[in-house]
Amino acid sequence: MIKNIKWLAFVALAFVACNSDDEVIVDPNSTDGTPLTAGSADFSKYVALGDSFAAGYSDNALFMEGQKNSYPNIIASQFALVGGGDFNIPFMADNIGGFSSGGMQSSAYGVRLYFGKKEGSDFDEPLKVDGVSSTDISSMLSGLYGNLGIPGAKCIHLVTPGYGSSFGNPYFARFATSPSTTVLNDAVSQSPTFFSLWIGGNDVLGYALAGGDSTLNPITPSSGGIGVGFDASYNEIVSQLVTGGRKGVVANLPYITTLPQFTYINPNAVVDPFKYYVDGDENKTSRVVSVGDVATINTINGILGFLDQVLTAYGQGSRINVLSTTTANPVLMKDDELADYGAQITGAALGSGNPQLIALSSYLGATFGKVRQTTTGDLIPLVTSSVIGTDAALPPGVPADLGKYGITYPLEDRHVLIPSEIVEISNATDAYNITIKNAADANGLAFVDAKAIMQKLSTTGIVANNYTLTSTFVTGAAFSLDGIHPSPRGYALIANEFLKAINETYGSNFKGVNVGTYRVLYPKNL
Repeated sequence: MIKNIKWLAFVALAFVACNSDDEVIVDPNSTDGTPLTAGSADFSKYVALGDSFAAGYSDNALFMEGQKNSYPNIIASQFALVGGGDFNIPFMADNIGGFSSGGMQSSAYGVRLYFGKKEGSDFDEPLKVDGVSSTDISSMLSGLYGNLGIPGAKCIHLVTPGYGSSFGNPYFARFATSPSTTVLNDAVSQSPTFFSLWIGGNDVLGYALAGGDSTLNPITPSSGGIGVGFDASYNEIVSQLVTGGRKGVVANLPYITTLPQFTYINPNAVVDPFKYYVDGDENKTSRVVSVGDVATINTINGILGFLDQVLTAYGQGSRINVLSTTTANPVLMKDDELADYGAQITGAALGSGNPQLIALSSYLGATFGKVRQTTTGDLIPLVTSSVIGTDAALPPGVPADLGKYGITYPLEDRHVLIPSEIVEISNATDAYNITIKNAADANGLAFVDAKAIMQKLSTTGIVANNYTLTSTFVTGAAFSLDGIHPSPRGYALIANEFLKAINETYGSNFKGVNVGTYRVLYPKNL
């Protein structure tokens, strides 16, 4: 009887609760339906430091719609739900991208790309939008900005005075508080309550895009003082940002060589004997360069066959092979790490008794002494596709058929990343990541493992809101048409990963955004 009384009392209480004014309301913006909370963090003043990723750079350019879809702006929209304040962005003036000067588009800065067909083409490919940017490179903005993502910035640049001057970075110069300030100073001067920091990709990316040519863009060393070495610069940035007990989130770095910029082109399947395809597949691109007819191919193979014979005689038989007439072929490249057999090639040509080889002897020796064809392990950046198949400047008397870059004339070493250069990039990234993780642990900061995220994107893919994102160029949905920067959907995924890390560290419960509501590619007209 007592048990029955207890049960009736429970039912009565439940009935009253369901019919009272204290109904439990499920919050759709939280992870668990409970009321959204900031946890132990204060998001009232948020600043984001970083490079082009933080800025919202996409499709080879910085433009207004891309800035709106930057991961910091998406994060700020979630912070606003729990009292986060305004997040000011130094917007570009339009959606063309890059800068103009005197009414002319500046060729030094990227114009936005879109996916479409050239006139008369059967295939879609990345194309530049028409028009001239209305963002004049000399125009300056006033005020303070929460998004301090600077395209092109390396870690050392965030603490470099004058980076916002006319001799520095124009993306920062247009909104820096003074020509002599630093990105870090403009961040801390706003007395932020929370920060995000994702920096370091450009410290190796420039070197990679230059094909490992350190004279064009060196890897930032780990050691060295503030503004010189990565470690000291990064630790100085974090030290100032956490002053006064500020909270924040930092992210490590993926191997940039896993980005579609470096993985899309197959180094073993680039050149068809009669046509060139940027990725070795005629069904994926419209960029076709005619190599020639059967007679031309035979001439080419005559030269390549001779070079192969000479190199084989000196134990270098794997360097150059004749072009296959049935399958795609690798490209010719100069490899500065190879021993130079130019003198041996010249001597063999002079002694061949072949009038054509004798006439070309000096040219062949000077041109092919350190040449090989690309193999598995090499990486050909997408930017190199604009070079392959174009005409090289040849000395007088050399047939024009021997002047096709990558086919009958070697690409420069700076056009291809070779295995030893890839190792350099990986080693530098590993060292940076140790510094980043140590700084996060020492200061109790939220930590995003971007390296692991990129690993998933490039292998199994990541499922979010019933959409699968991968690192596959164009069709993978995560990356934009420049093969480096995320798509809008990719930025939404990144924002959610940052929010997950913030939840875990500070006890907030942000659900994040639905990545399916973000487009994969921007259209031609915005």
